[in-house]
Amino acid sequence: MEDKTKVLFVGKAWFTLKMHIKGFDMVPFGGYEDFGVWFVDAMSKYEDIEVLHMPNHIAVTSFPKTPEEIEKYDVVILSDCGKNTLYLYPDMFVVPMGPDRLTLIKEFVNKGNAFIMTGGYLSYQGIRESAGYHDTPIEEILPVDISPHDDRAETPQGCMPEILKADHPIFKNLKKEWPKFLGHSKVKAKKEADLLAKINDDPFIVTWDYGKGRTMAFTSDITKHWGTAFIDWESYGDFWHNALRWLSRKL
Repeated sequence: MEDKTKVLFVGKAWFTLKMHIKGFDMVPFGGYEDFGVWFVDAMSKYEDIEVLHMPNHIAVTSFPKTPEEIEKYDVVILSDCGKNTLYLYPDMFVVPMGPDRLTLIKEFVNKGNAFIMTGGYLSYQGIRESAGYHDTPIEEILPVDISPHDDRAETPQGCMPEILKADHPIFKNLKKEWPKFLGHSKVKAKKEADLLAKINDDPFIVTWDYGKGRTMAFTSDITKHWGTAFIDWESYGDFWHNALRWLSRKL
């Protein structure tokens, strides 16, 4: 299909290490968790969407370094991928270390492509400021201002989004009743941005045009844990399909 929207989906996977201490004895357990599978599986049902999932440990070395590499895609998504994963390189003791890949994303959007950041512990500013996107090129291109502090809003009781502009193409043919979310990243919509939905008094979905391209802030999780009910929502796939097509100006 010639009109495919090609998506580079970065993050949402990690290694785990557990230690069971039993008196004098210790038993280590290792593992790997891929929480991107729900998004990738949902998008695989649409013939006009093509997703490459690049987990964090792969992105360190394989995220595009040149305009030619990144412009193979129409949309880049960062989800639970802190800035250091893209700023730094495994060989940190050479000068220059490598291209500034956050500025590369900015230029990618400026030329007419699209970018999404989703919420999470390593998105926006993140847990204990670990994601660190405040005062970076990513904050510049997003339609929201990022806090310099830990920006998580935990709602274990669940919080319901309020759709403010139901006639926007992103919400086309969706179920009106959204699921509850278990939290979100607290940001502030920029003055020129289009606030499409909110959670309580905080932005939930915000878009705008940057240069010739478009960007979107989705402040809750694209999958678990904040989005645990979201991935089971009947309209989950249709929402992301709409968003990807609209952001890439194909809807």
